[in-house]
Amino acid sequence: MRFAAALTAGAVVAVATLLPDIALAAEAHELPGETMSLWWALPFAGLLLSIATGPLLFHHVWEHHYGKITLFWAALVVVPLAVAFGMPSATEAVLHALLTEYMSFIILLFALFTISGGILVAGNIHGTPLVNAGLLLIGAMLASVIGTTGASMILIRPILRANDNRPFNAHVVIFFIFLVSNIGGSLTPLGDPPLFVGFLRGVDFFWTTTNLYQETLFVGGLVLAVFLAMDMVLHRREDGAPKIKDPTPDTKVRIRGLANVPLLAGVIGAILLSATWKPGVAFAVQGVSLELQNLVRDTIILALAFLSLAVSRKSHREANNFHWEPIAEVAKLFAGIFICIVPVIAILRAGPDGALAPLVSLVSSPTGEPNDLAYFWMTGALSSFLDNAPTYLVFFELAGGDPQHLMTTFASTLAAISAGAVFMGANTYIGNAPNFMVYAIARHRGVKMPGFFGYMAWSGAVLIPIFLLAGFLFFG
Repeated sequence: MRFAAALTAGAVVAVATLLPDIALAAEAHELPGETMSLWWALPFAGLLLSIATGPLLFHHVWEHHYGKITLFWAALVVVPLAVAFGMPSATEAVLHALLTEYMSFIILLFALFTISGGILVAGNIHGTPLVNAGLLLIGAMLASVIGTTGASMILIRPILRANDNRPFNAHVVIFFIFLVSNIGGSLTPLGDPPLFVGFLRGVDFFWTTTNLYQETLFVGGLVLAVFLAMDMVLHRREDGAPKIKDPTPDTKVRIRGLANVPLLAGVIGAILLSATWKPGVAFAVQGVSLELQNLVRDTIILALAFLSLAVSRKSHREANNFHWEPIAEVAKLFAGIFICIVPVIAILRAGPDGALAPLVSLVSSPTGEPNDLAYFWMTGALSSFLDNAPTYLVFFELAGGDPQHLMTTFASTLAAISAGAVFMGANTYIGNAPNFMVYAIARHRGVKMPGFFGYMAWSGAVLIPIFLLAGFLFFG
């Protein structure tokens, strides 16, 4: 029983990690978390397990039916909630999660995905160690402005073209995932989904910029230094190897689709507007209160995405291999996640009185104070195998869930949670959405990428020692 409870608790945390917005639903509608058992977490755990194993173990079934699988797990939450607490309460709790957080969450991802897909980096350069390091640095900085997904999709093809005549090039893509698809997105809510979840919960837009820049510079700088040293060694080894004809000879690099750049600026402006403009106006939808500033923000962001489709050339999107399936998959999966995490968040909010009390004790000292190092590693460990946005939400709730308190008194704890979620999403292919997308693109272009566990060997050798140093330096 203890093993089953521990296993379920771990699954619950993982699930809660995937569904940040449902925390609000549990709070607002006061589901009795202290009386709810861990059985309520099983749909969340089942959905997470499906997401983690489906693409790897039953790819074709998952590819064609992931929406139905997600709906099945969501129904296993909604129906029991309706039976246990009544249809009105269950409906209101689910709608609160979907309308107040999921919609804003998916609208932002949709906009960044759509707008960045209209920007084409054309041309080709030779991938020397310094050029590659420069591209990774640019991509990492860009990730906090247009998101890890946007930066990854814009830059992965140029960096593949730059290195397509090198016999050793898989490491370039691996470090690209480390830096551009993960670590670089740690400085703004635009950068990585977990930070936007924090913004939706009340964390100031520039809080991560001012509180995570040292950790980001330390970790990102060390990873980039390791890459440069490794690429220089491999580049020298290639000098004595037979030359490979460059399939895309060097040409001048040009950035196309620049009309999308002000649209990205508009997305940032809309988010800042919602953070500063508080008119005090709200609308009720089935008992759920929607604030005017958030509705205006989401409307502007959505309009900018559709404007991008109008002003972008079709040829640019075709050259980027742009299609809707990735964002459609994210939208369906996260809808299920936000629903399945509702009862999990209710249990977490019960703290030591809830079924997840053992988990609470793991991240707290005997005096009840948060253990920042434990928060960093536990958030990171789960973010490695689950989507890092829900993981962030789980530990955000475990730390109290009060953004004002976390940004001030427990600022180091919030920094540990944020850094763990963003940085350690790089540990596996499934830790963050762009990871697997980059892997698939590189494989399609002929790069001999390592498999799931081969990639973990790379992240274990490069990232884990750096995370150990960072953990003790900043959170120990």
